[in-house]
Amino acid sequence: MKKDIEIPRVENVTLAIAREKNLLNHYEWKVYLINNNSFPIENTLVASKGYGEKNGETQRTSTLRHFLDMVPAQSTAVIEPIDPSVFHLNNEYWVSYYVGTQIYDKKFVFVPDTICDANIILVKELQLEGVLHS
Repeated sequence: MKKDIEIPRVENVTLAIAREKNLLNHYEWKVYLINNNSFPIENTLVASKGYGEKNGETQRTSTLRHFLDMVPAQSTAVIEPIDPSVFHLNNEYWVSYYVGTQIYDKKFVFVPDTICDANIILVKELQLEGVLHS
C-alpha cells in the first residue's frame, strides 16, 4: 500500500543560482547543485523547466534533462547556464539521485522574481554571489 512506502528525506543537497563576471565584464548566471553531505551522490538526474505568465500570457520553457555521474562529498556541480530573461518565471528543478541503492528525489522551485539583487548572498560553497534555495 502507498502508506507502507518509505520516502527518504533529502538532506544537505540543495541548489543555487549564482553569477560570475565574464571577460566582457557581464554577469553569466549558472545553476549549481550543492552536495553538503559527507558522502557522494550518484546517478543524478536533473529535469529543469520554467513556467508562468508575462503580461497575461502563459509562458513555458523547454524541459531540459541533465545527468551527473557522481557529485563528490562536500562539493558542487554545474547543472546549466540560465538566462536572466526567465527569472520572472517559476524555475523548477526536479533532482533525483542515489546513495548506494536508495533513490532520493526533490523538487526545487525558484518562484518568480526571487532571483534578484535583493536576495543575492555569498554562496560560500561556490565562493560566488547568488540565490541559494532554502
